[in-house]
Amino acid sequence: MNEIDRKTSAARCPLCGNATEVAFKPFCSKRCADIDLNRWLSGVYAVPVKVDDDEDGERQADTDGSERS
Repeated sequence: MNEIDRKTSAARCPLCGNATEVAFKPFCSKRCADIDLNRWLSGVYAVPVKVDDDEDGERQADTDGSERS
């Protein structure tokens, strides 16, 4: 077995842990690929964001005209 065969045989599906298939890499099947796609589309994979400043990097003023701290 050459080096490439060893790397592909050791690769595992990130969802179920089965060996990956070349046609669905990095997944083992179309089912696991579809599950992952659904997770992306439904927002399961999301990066939390903290918004403090506006686009210019300045703090936004409250409705009474005072600046937030």
